[in-house]
Amino acid sequence: AQVALALVLLVSSGLMIRTFLAMRHVTPGFRRPEEVLTVRISIPEDAVKDAGQVARMDQEILKKLGELPGVISAAASSALPMTEFHSNDPIFVSDRTYTDSQIPPLRRFKFITPGYFQTLGNSIVAGRDLSWTDIQNRTPGVLVSENLAREYWHDPAKAIGKRLRQNLKEEWREIIGVVADERDDGVNQKAPPIVYWPFAMPEFWGQKPMVARSLAFAVRGSRTGSSGFLAQVQQAVWSVDPNLPLARVSTLDEIYRKSMARTSFTLVMLAIAGGMALLLGLVGIYGVISYSVSQRTREIGIRLALGAKEASVKQMFVRHGLGLSAVGLTIGLAAAGMLTRLMSSLLFDVSPVDPLTYIAVSVLLALAGVVASYVPALRVTRVDPVEALRAE
Repeated sequence: AQVALALVLLVSSGLMIRTFLAMRHVTPGFRRPEEVLTVRISIPEDAVKDAGQVARMDQEILKKLGELPGVISAAASSALPMTEFHSNDPIFVSDRTYTDSQIPPLRRFKFITPGYFQTLGNSIVAGRDLSWTDIQNRTPGVLVSENLAREYWHDPAKAIGKRLRQNLKEEWREIIGVVADERDDGVNQKAPPIVYWPFAMPEFWGQKPMVARSLAFAVRGSRTGSSGFLAQVQQAVWSVDPNLPLARVSTLDEIYRKSMARTSFTLVMLAIAGGMALLLGLVGIYGVISYSVSQRTREIGIRLALGAKEASVKQMFVRHGLGLSAVGLTIGLAAAGMLTRLMSSLLFDVSPVDPLTYIAVSVLLALAGVVASYVPALRVTRVDPVEALRAE
């Protein structure tokens, strides 16, 4: 029973380890997150009513941030990857026909400033990035994620020049670029199709003009995390408007680690439980074989007196321990095959019945069973046949 329990828990731990390693190899839509400091800044309408002035303030803040020592680039978005500031709405594509009652699939919306993808480290797959010239000239351009482009046009390059809009009454916007997918809901979730709109537009959702008043500013630099860097970021923002509060201050790496917190916690808990179960299994087998040796002392003495070799007698007890382990492994494999299916929602890119994990854990437990059986079997060498027979 102890071996079977140990196998179930160790298999679960192994599956979580493989899940964790698989998640670490996923490209989340950014690179070197420890270099990126993020802060959220909101400019309410009560403070600044003119949308154009809000856009100019955001641009000036980014300019000030970009001038700080050690800063490589700075940009802003309505929602950074793996945060809760999500917006989803239907998207109408120009080369699709829609009936009056038909609603297209929901797509994730993000409003970005120029330089957003460069700052996060995401790559442009086709086309080009948004520019400040586009913002100033009110160019009706938009970017989409690679999976969205492939869904509609099968090739990211073919998406360039296509048009889309958020409802049937708004103007069409031309796709100017396709970017690599973002794991916006966490590295263990599929990347959602995303449309990246300019943070300031002449019209959107009935607003004329429209500007995203709450933005997460991302600053990539070599001094992120150093003492005084956050203070300089604050001063740069306050030099534009001293009344602007900085909220949700964190590095992109902290956001990334938070998205993996559930997997990490589950891994640690299962590893502790599996280790304890393995220890109990070893102690159990050791105790059984030790008891068997002590109870069969006279038999051992007779065998040795009749010329049996010590090695063969030790093997007899080791085989006994391996037999117990084999029964436990058989029961444990059957139980693990059923129970690990219940943790499918926690796994990523690994099957609940992953053969490699099951084989590795079984071999580990079999070797542990050999050790736990061999140690008490060494007592056979200390049995004196004459003394054993005389004691009886």
